[in-house]
Amino acid sequence: MTRAAASRGPSRPLVSLLLSWVDRYASRPPAAVSVVTVAAAWIIVSVVAGFPARWETIFQTVVAALTLAMVFVIQHSQARHQRATQRKLDEILLAIPGTDTALLTLEHASDDELHDAGHQHLSIRQAALDDGATPGPDGAAAKRSPEPP
Repeated sequence: MTRAAASRGPSRPLVSLLLSWVDRYASRPPAAVSVVTVAAAWIIVSVVAGFPARWETIFQTVVAALTLAMVFVIQHSQARHQRATQRKLDEILLAIPGTDTALLTLEHASDDELHDAGHQHLSIRQAALDDGATPGPDGAAAKRSPEPP
């Protein structure tokens, strides 16, 4: 194991590495071109052979199995990225003084708690707008300059 890998902590499970590898390579253009090419070749060969029922069944089964497998690959990758992003956002919240640390556990809150937090922050935003902050072109609040006398 390299020094960089050792400094990152325990290694990921082999299944996670495999799913990430499949996701990384399946999302590249050559993979899409390969799938379209194989499907077109299968259709051409089926037309020439007179659409044998057994071939059609095999094709449908393979497509269904690959689709189901890719759903799990994509779900694994998205969940992993979401967890990493959430940890980074949590770290940012912890680093900013005066932030509401209750937000750190919001993803584990009930629907009612989530709804209440949304309303609370909506009222905070409205209060900031009432105190003279206006949304800038990027949506962030910017202080209004005082009106000239």
